[in-house]
Amino acid sequence: MDLEVARAAADPGQTRAVLARLRAAVLSEAGLAAELAEIWQPDRFAERAAEVACAAGVPLDAAQIAQLVRPPPAAAVSDTPAPPGWLPTLVTANGDELVVDWAYFGGRRLAEPLTEQWLGALAYLPFNRLFGVRTSLTVAPAQNGAAPAGLIFHMSRCGSTPTAQMLAASDANLVVSEAPPIDAVVRMDPGKVGLDVAGHAALLAAIVGAFGQAGGGGRRLFVKLDSWHTRALPLFRRAFPSTPWVFLYRDPTEVMVSHMRQRGMHLAPELVAPSFLGVEWRGEPPEEDYAARVLAAVCEAALAALRKGGGLLVNYSELPRALADRILPHCGVDASPEARAAMQAIAKRDAKNPVAAFAPDSAAKQAAATPAIRAAVLRHLADVYARLEAARRLQTP
Repeated sequence: MDLEVARAAADPGQTRAVLARLRAAVLSEAGLAAELAEIWQPDRFAERAAEVACAAGVPLDAAQIAQLVRPPPAAAVSDTPAPPGWLPTLVTANGDELVVDWAYFGGRRLAEPLTEQWLGALAYLPFNRLFGVRTSLTVAPAQNGAAPAGLIFHMSRCGSTPTAQMLAASDANLVVSEAPPIDAVVRMDPGKVGLDVAGHAALLAAIVGAFGQAGGGGRRLFVKLDSWHTRALPLFRRAFPSTPWVFLYRDPTEVMVSHMRQRGMHLAPELVAPSFLGVEWRGEPPEEDYAARVLAAVCEAALAALRKGGGLLVNYSELPRALADRILPHCGVDASPEARAAMQAIAKRDAKNPVAAFAPDSAAKQAAATPAIRAAVLRHLADVYARLEAARRLQTP
């Protein structure tokens, strides 16, 4: 083994130094970076990267690179923003500091909604496992991406997933769906890192903007948020004061039935803090009553934000036609006949099982509602649902 490589194997700092030389050689040529980033097979990647290393005078052969990729060395935290062409994939703790891991996406055509699973697969590419960039969370990325054309908030289990999929069916759109880095920024304690409200909003705008650069060629960015992000609508409005937003919701009995079968993350107090949701929890089992109170808090937040402008209410019963007839016009978009046809084709498939045809399930869910579910809905959700419906009717031509 080369002396420099041997030293690097024993010293993480030396490892990073050798890799920094190879990274600089790779990233200096956009075509070379794009080529390597497309190689999914670790052995083939190691062979091609070794050829690049040899040409650049970096003492790493294929076997050594393959060893470094499994597992990759921890990236040093950079104090400069991630360069263009990199997407945030994960926010983690590095001691007392929050850091962002970035992955290179290159010239990929992002046809599906950019979800947590997609970001995870991107981060696992050999290229990103070897050359991944890590920055402090408060080192704002360069805002060279597109500002959102629309923000999609939702009650949960109310058609937001097929809406995102339909939006992504148009080549003109880029859709980011419930991305963990955005959630981390929304739920962070800004005071712990010395940010005021304006600074928190600026950081959110920068993280979302980093996703926007993946659109390329002027594609419109739509961001589907997590359900609990509706509670942070004032923060989003501060970050994007002119961006239209939509709130999707559904008959609360049907939403509750879905959650009692398989609870969403925000209905688990240990995963999403009750204080963030604005509900009290004293340690009792988070059953029907807690779920109804959380869902009511989400709906109340949408109604409160609606009074300040920019919002559109859409009931699940209006989908899928509401996407082209109400949501896109609200966002200033006139869908072409081709885009409408593509979206209609997606609407015919089951959002969670694309090989299956869509089948309405409202009647089945109403029939499955237990007395406990109906009682919780009556106590906490019936009134706010009625007010949502009244406000929606005022918006509907």
